[in-house]
Amino acid sequence: MYKVLLADDELLDLEGMKQFIPWTELGLEVVGAVNNGFAACEVMDKLSIDILVTDVNMPNMSGLELARIAIDRKPDVRVVFVSGYQDFHYVKQALSLKACSYVLKPMDDEELIASLHQIVQDLQTEEKRREEEEQYYHMKPMARNDLLIRLLQGELTWERPDGIAKIAVSYGLDKLAGPLRTAVLEMDDLEWMQHGDMQSASGQKLEVLLKEINEVILGHEMGYCFRLSRQRVAVVIHGQRMNDNIHEIFEEITSRLSFSVTIGLGEPVKDVSQLPISYKQALEALDGKIFFGKGDVINYEDVRRSPELSDAKTLDIRLDALFKAMSEYDLVGIHDEIENLFQTESTLRSRFTIYNLAMYIIFKLDHYLHTLDEDLFEMLGIELHSLDIVLKFETIGDIRSWLVRRVFEISEKIRQRKNSKNSKLIREIMNILRERIHENITLKDIAQQFLFSPNYLGHLFKEEVGKSFSEILTGMRMDRARELLKDPTLKIYEVANLVGYKYIPYFSRQFREAYGMTPMDFRKRE
Repeated sequence: MYKVLLADDELLDLEGMKQFIPWTELGLEVVGAVNNGFAACEVMDKLSIDILVTDVNMPNMSGLELARIAIDRKPDVRVVFVSGYQDFHYVKQALSLKACSYVLKPMDDEELIASLHQIVQDLQTEEKRREEEEQYYHMKPMARNDLLIRLLQGELTWERPDGIAKIAVSYGLDKLAGPLRTAVLEMDDLEWMQHGDMQSASGQKLEVLLKEINEVILGHEMGYCFRLSRQRVAVVIHGQRMNDNIHEIFEEITSRLSFSVTIGLGEPVKDVSQLPISYKQALEALDGKIFFGKGDVINYEDVRRSPELSDAKTLDIRLDALFKAMSEYDLVGIHDEIENLFQTESTLRSRFTIYNLAMYIIFKLDHYLHTLDEDLFEMLGIELHSLDIVLKFETIGDIRSWLVRRVFEISEKIRQRKNSKNSKLIREIMNILRERIHENITLKDIAQQFLFSPNYLGHLFKEEVGKSFSEILTGMRMDRARELLKDPTLKIYEVANLVGYKYIPYFSRQFREAYGMTPMDFRKRE
């Protein structure tokens, strides 16, 4: 509620305003009712008020002087003057102070109520505008991040006639000029540490990485950085001096970190339109970590010449087929695809290469399971060090048999969890929504509580219930609102607040869409 301070030296008028104006219904709270300006200042010393209703002519300190003090303390305070003096001089001064209203005594309650109602609407409009501005500034980095990702993925070009260039200027990206080069940085070892407290730790490390990259890159005035995922950050570098000191820049970044980072580096391109090429090369270079090792800069040119990496591209195709067989619980298909994985690899000439292949399969399997919000080690009931068993196998057949058994086991658990977990999870989330229906709860809040991605949880809702999360939540709120509106002691704005709406017009619009009538019309009908 907005806070109101009343000041009038005529006690009957002061008491009348307190008693006969429906403050609560207007969404207002009277935090002070005083008979002089000095007492009003004492109230303002303790509280920040939104509306001052003051008599113009008070002894010792006039209402005009009090209004000036209130405005000095809070420039956006609303002032309503009341006075029995129909003197243009007072009206003129009141207007100079940008008074919201000037009500003559003897006061007409309806006139004051109408003035206060308009002020409340103005305050709500201003509050909404501020919230939208805050939301805009909060969303701006995310929008800039999304814009850069879409640019690197080839979805946008500066030359398109849909205003992309103008948008780029608003996000400070208009300085991107050739030569350009893309790098992708990945935090090492985090794929194996995404359970328990380690998930929050990875998020903290990502923020540290972004901060250090920003400081170094901006310090050299050479580019932009943005997050790609919970483990990866992309950097677009530009400038004529780029190729001369790019390795020194990344050495400076990694020297500041307490954890290991591997960097995939695409080749230079001439302009923005070719950035997707450099980005794709950077990703391919990063894929070479399994063969080249971690904690270093891997150039696309080195990866392109590597026979192991050309085989890795074929491996990824085979792995996609394996994951499809797992999701369908196709045991024959799983066996055949693992056989194909080992037959496809043409460079299995050493124990070390075989080990790399097995670890690459496990690495990709863990990544696939994370997209299902599952954990490899939890599903298998093993610790990270248990993977050392791969080193102890004496033949390819032993490794292959071990992988087949483990993948069978995982596929079986995926099938079991699909059949049982989802419905139980949805029921649990529904109960939480009912308990927290009065809060401004979002899909992101629920996803964070259950350690899911919002996209995955939204897809799960649609698949299990046949409706989106927002449709379910809105329906629950409208059902609850309909029950509450049957209670005549509750004001409509109180009902809105109890079902999670702070903005009355939006609540009314949602209610009308659900039931074909406004909350007021519904109450009258009942």
